[in-house]
This record gives sequence, C-alpha cells and structure tokens, in this order.
Amino acid sequence: MNFPFKNSFLSWLMRQRIHQIDFFRNHPIKVQKEVFDNLITKAKGTSFGIDHNFKNIKSYYEFKNQVPLRSYEELYPYIDRQKKGEKNVLWPGKVQCFAKSSGTTNDRSKYIPISEESLKECHYKGGKDMLSLYCTNFPDTNIFNGKGLMLGGSLNNVSGFIEGDLSAILIKNFPFWVNMHRSPDLETSLLKEWNRKLDLITNQAIKQNITNITGVCSWVLVLLHKIIEKSGANNITEVWPNLELYMHGGVNFGPYKNQFSHMIPSSDMNYLEGYNASEGFFGIQDQKNEKDLLLMLDYGIFYEFISLSNFNKGERNTVSLRDIELGEIYVIVISTNAGLWRYIIGDTIRFTCLNPFRIKIVGRTQSYINAVGEELMVENTDQALRLASEKHQCMISDYIVSAVFVERAVAYHKWIIEFSKKPDSLEDFKLDLDTNLKLLNSDYESKRNNNFVLLPPEIVEAKSGLFYDWLEKNNRLGGQYKVPRLDNSTEIFKEISELNTTY
Repeated sequence: MNFPFKNSFLSWLMRQRIHQIDFFRNHPIKVQKEVFDNLITKAKGTSFGIDHNFKNIKSYYEFKNQVPLRSYEELYPYIDRQKKGEKNVLWPGKVQCFAKSSGTTNDRSKYIPISEESLKECHYKGGKDMLSLYCTNFPDTNIFNGKGLMLGGSLNNVSGFIEGDLSAILIKNFPFWVNMHRSPDLETSLLKEWNRKLDLITNQAIKQNITNITGVCSWVLVLLHKIIEKSGANNITEVWPNLELYMHGGVNFGPYKNQFSHMIPSSDMNYLEGYNASEGFFGIQDQKNEKDLLLMLDYGIFYEFISLSNFNKGERNTVSLRDIELGEIYVIVISTNAGLWRYIIGDTIRFTCLNPFRIKIVGRTQSYINAVGEELMVENTDQALRLASEKHQCMISDYIVSAVFVERAVAYHKWIIEFSKKPDSLEDFKLDLDTNLKLLNSDYESKRNNNFVLLPPEIVEAKSGLFYDWLEKNNRLGGQYKVPRLDNSTEIFKEISELNTTY
C-alpha cells in the first residue's frame, strides 16, 4: 500500500504494524496464549508471583485456581507498596508513574500503576495503531502534514513517583517524533489550572495547521467553542480547513455527534473511536463504515470475561476468548504488563463478531438503572437519545438519569439533560425518547407496559453549564474525567439536581 503523506518514517511505521494486526486477527487464541505465558514468566519473581506460586502455573486452568479475582480495593495493598518505592511487587522493576482517577461513581482516588512495558507496549502502541488503521482505511490522508491537537490532564510530582491523568503521563513521555507533530507545547499541556490551560491552548492552536484532534468528547467541545469565539469564525472548518480526523474514547460518541457535525460541517471529517482507560488500551474501530471495535490482543493484556447475568447473581466464573458467545454481555477481567492480575475493571461489553473478535462497549457494572427490573444500560440511553435528537434536530451537552420511587414497587426515571440546542417541544422529545427505549430494551418495555411498575419518564432541563460546574466543584475539570450517565445509587444525581436548583 502506498501512503502519500510526506513523512517517510511514519509511512513505514504505519505499514509494518498492519501486518502484525492481521496476524492476531487470524490467530487470536495463539496470540493470547503467548501473552499469558509471557506475563506469567516475567512476573514469577515478583512478590505477587511468589505469593501466588507463578513458577508452577503452566495453564489457564491453574491460573484461575491459584489467583483470585480482584477489585481495586483488593489489589491496593500491593499498589500501596509500589507507591512507597518497593520494587518487584506486581511487576518487575520500580513503578515510576501512577494514573490517578477518581472514576465516576466514587470520590476515592485510584492509583493505577503504569509500568514501562505498559506505557510502550500498550498505551503508545494503541495510539500508533489508531493511526495505522486510519491510514489503511483512508490512504489519501494528509494528517501528518499538519499538527495533532491533544487535550490532556495534569501531573503531580510526589516523593519517588509521578501521579496524574493518564493522558498527561502519555504526553510527558512521548518520543520526540510525536512532539514534532503535536500541539500545544509540553508546558501548556501539563498545566493544572484548567481555564488558564484552555486560554493558552486556544491562543496556540488557532494559529496552527491542525489536521487531527484527540481528547474526551465533552472537553474537546468546550475547547472548540472557545476557538470559534476567539477567532470569530462561523465554524471550526474556517479555522482549520485541513482538519480531517477526531480520535475519541472514554464515552459513547452518539450523544455528541450532532454537536460535532454542527461545529465541523465538513464532508471530509472522519471520527475514529478507541477503547482506552488507565488500566489499558483495549479496542480500536478498525472498519471504515462500522462502529464496533477490534479487540487488541497483543498489548500485553490477557483477557477473561464473566457473563453479566452471572456477575449480577454474585457468580464469578470466568471464560477466556476460546469460550465466548456472540451477543452475550460480559464483564471484562484483565491481567496486564503493569501487574494488574485478574483485575475487574468494571466495564461491560458485547461481542459483535468472533472472527476476528470485535466488541461494543455496553456500560459499567456500577452505571445502570435497575429499580424495577428494567435493566437499563448506558448503551440503551445513549442510543435512544441520539435517535430522539436526530428526529427533533436538537443537541445534547450532557445528561444523567436516576430512578425515583413513588411507592414501594413503582418508579419512574428522572432525566437531567443539558441541551446546547433545545427541541421545539420537550414533551414530544420525551415521548420519542421513551418509545426508543422500549424498542431498544425489552425489559424496559415490559416494565413500562400499561405503566405497570415503571411510569413515564420525567425530563428536567439543566441550566447552561450545570455539568461543567459539578465537575469543577468536585475537582474533575479536564483530562479523562466525565459525568456518570446512569446513577442507580442516586447519590451523584442528587448532587447535580441540587446544584441545578440553586441557580
């Protein structure tokens, strides 16, 4: 394949990687077996490896029997030892960086270890693979003839290690050739004060030839609004006429698509999704006209899965890729080259293809609503909102949903939605949203039948900037922080609702 862009080194790099991706597409079980064997071999001399008798583990069956599944809290005693400077705890060597995340459902910070291997063989590899796959699908691309705008978080230097947002850790450690094609400068990228950072990024990027953007949807939209305001342009295409690609991940793009299309009205604009988290880089959209993600199998991550239905019953039996069933919803369990062993990350996925293995993100184990058996997932609400927004030609900035009980076994769903462009009729919008949910979720439909146990939803219109203010109040501005969509516990929903009423 010929790549017409100017940088011959990048052209060569992109071509070489596609052959390796094709190999694990065609030999997934073999590649995962090699990853498993490599992880066990490298970690058998660590404290965790000694504690769990890694030297005698020869098979996945033995691994399952000797190493229990763990949540973050259960793995933390080992992580705490790493933070105190101890070497060879979960992975060989000393951990220099920890990705700090408070998540969306818990105020307690999590410190995810980032080893040298995970940085290079997982996170960076994922970023390069997004470009490789994009260049394969769009061989006439010119993205390397300009700069990539990357929106990241900040870092803290703690005694003995660095902690901060994963995006900031990646930017801080980028190789020189990436920095040659990146904006803004390193000092600006790592600033802690979010509003000042936005101003500086705007002043730099507005003068540059930006061809691609990377970042979390909500924060990128904030920046794009600022760019348009500062430039006086009608849309982003007038500022960056060569912009052709937005690489995103972390949240479903559906609810944001109308806003991006409105701000970047270009037929040449493309969108590419990656499934990345502090714990690892898991999937990439590899097909030009399809939205599911190729599960990346050679990043030093060994995958296991628990059926969500079993998980919700308290059962924890795992299966490997060999025993996956199409269409089933699974909780992901990972063992990685950063020393996360049989770690339950809390995400749920559904396999859409088994040859090769492709997935769709469904939601999180703690982000759902199941007040009366409706089993509503983020996948349902995102898609229902997207369909309703397209019909009513409105745009949504953010939303959150929770259940409200009117009597012991009867409830309704209360939505708080921030519109950047309102529908002409909120009542008609609500009716279509409810109809869409019935079509997408049979459990929701059955509970809504004749208002039996689930009454019609209620929509509260959020004041402008509500979700931004909640994030600011909770010190979550910028980086990979985001608002939870579904709140079964109602705690965060109540905070946001109270903030909305104080305006």
